Amino acid sequence: MKRILTVVAVALVMAAVVVAMSMPAFAAITAVKENGGGNTPNGTANGVPSENQNPSGHAPPGQNP
Repeated sequence: MKRILTVVAVALVMAAVVVAMSMPAFAAITAVKENGGGNTPNGTANGVPSENQNPSGHAPPGQNP
């Protein structure tokens, strides 16, 4: 019985590690438009350059020209 509990405990820990390691894959990178004042304009924002950002507001390396 002790061996079974140990195996189950190790399996749960390994499952938690796998879930924690795959979390960055769920973060969506979106194009954010920001004008010179640091604000996000409403509407289509024609002429405002866009920057790809992750949910924390940073531009991931290699995602922007």
